Amino acid sequence: MDERMRFVIRLKDGESMASLCREFGISRKTGYKIFERYEQCGQEGLSDRTRRPFRYANQLPEPVEAAIVAARREKPHWGARKIRERLLRRLPHAVKVPACSTIHAVLDRHGLVTHPRRSRTRTEGTPLSEGARPNELWCTDYKGEFMLGDRHYCYPLTVTDHASRYLLLCEALESNREELAFSAFERLFQERGLPRAIRSDNGVPFASPNGLFNLSKLSVWWLRLGIGIERIKPGHPQQNGRHERMHLTLKQETTRPAGANVLQQQAKFDQFIEEFNNERPHEALDMKCPAEVYIPSCCPYRGIPEPHYPFHDRTVMVTSCGRLCLYRKKINLSTCLAGQAVGVKEVDDGIWLVSFMEYDLGYIDLEEKTLQPLDNPFGPKVLPMS
Repeated sequence: MDERMRFVIRLKDGESMASLCREFGISRKTGYKIFERYEQCGQEGLSDRTRRPFRYANQLPEPVEAAIVAARREKPHWGARKIRERLLRRLPHAVKVPACSTIHAVLDRHGLVTHPRRSRTRTEGTPLSEGARPNELWCTDYKGEFMLGDRHYCYPLTVTDHASRYLLLCEALESNREELAFSAFERLFQERGLPRAIRSDNGVPFASPNGLFNLSKLSVWWLRLGIGIERIKPGHPQQNGRHERMHLTLKQETTRPAGANVLQQQAKFDQFIEEFNNERPHEALDMKCPAEVYIPSCCPYRGIPEPHYPFHDRTVMVTSCGRLCLYRKKINLSTCLAGQAVGVKEVDDGIWLVSFMEYDLGYIDLEEKTLQPLDNPFGPKVLPMS
């Protein structure tokens, strides 16, 4: 604007339009336009003008937009498709009804679309190990539920050894409740020993969408036993591809048709386990059977050891509601750690480090009574706390 003002002043002082336009690096058409705007509007005419068009060729007419909003308020649970069909039936044929995407945009612009809240503890997966030797890595998952002959659903819980492809467990459960998974894994640990790590997806009961670091009571129990936890990235089942491929064979040979009841279905699973491990050769094992490669774990199951925190100031028990009580102040930690002992250490005035087993969870501010979590400490390559 200052440049335009200097241009106009020198032009009014008698300098020629051509020489001034060459000096300012503009065309004579632009020079005359600047001078005309000054003559019409004064100094305000030299300011930048909006480049917004005077009209939009495809702008939605206001009556149609009002009809969309009114239809949504009349039927608050209807989406764009149903509202469009309603407008097609009610508006005159001469009125062009917009597309579903345009209707949805109008509803969103008027605040009539509910957006799902994203969890603050969004799952991201953990680093994954190779699991090159037996019992270094077990893989677990639920094969998709299916209906039995008695109209009840079956939820097969499966566990395989990553290196040998040995099918350790295939148990027909009535649901994916946590207590049923606890019992199944406890029997498996008593029979086969303990692995170094277990890989799963981010679904329940292996993980909790609202827990601290997406921990669940089942995964906390694994940590208490000294078992590392691995989780694949959401939407990346290929990271557990060996296990998923076993599920395809399991589905083909045991669910078509399904058993009449859970006992008959379990008999089918037991027969499949015997054939899969001892009779069926595996191409990735040089045509060996998984039973010829798998060896039992050298780490027996002897119950849950008590955690010790010799390098911390004190040991605190997490309450049943997932809180820490420290100096008569209650700090929310996580319900998945209810009943567990954690170590706390004062690292600064009023700032305490909270650790579970060998994993640092975060810092507690006693004044604010809040927990500031650290980065996800779980994974095969995480170093112990200092």
